Amino acid sequence: MKVKEVQKSLQLETVAGEKGLDKEVAGGYCGDLLSDVMANADHGALWFTTQAHQNIVAVAVLRELAGIVLVNGRVPDEETKAKAEEEGIPILLSPLPAYHLAGRLYELGIGRIEA
Repeated sequence: MKVKEVQKSLQLETVAGEKGLDKEVAGGYCGDLLSDVMANADHGALWFTTQAHQNIVAVAVLRELAGIVLVNGRVPDEETKAKAEEEGIPILLSPLPAYHLAGRLYELGIGRIEA
C-alpha cells in the first residue's frame, strides 16, 4: 500500500513531502528516541512519533522510511517542512496517539506476519 492510500485511510493531513506519497509502506514503527529509530526501524516503515524537529527528516532519509506521522497533534516548524520537501519525505499529521494509528495501520494489513 502506498503512503497516499494510508494517508487517506487514516485521515492524515499532509504538510510536507507530497512527492513521496507514492512510496510503498512496508510496515510501521513507533518511537521518539532518534537513536532507537535509527537502529531498529525497517526500510519502508511509516514512523509514528511526537518529535517534530528537523532531525526527524535526516533519520527518515537514513533509514529509507516511507514517511513520518506526527501524532498527538504535533506540528513541524517551517524548517522541518522545507527539509522534508527537499528530501521527498512525507510528513503527515494526526491528533491521535501512535498506539491507535499503529493499530489501524495493522488493520489495513500492513506489517502483518503470516504464520
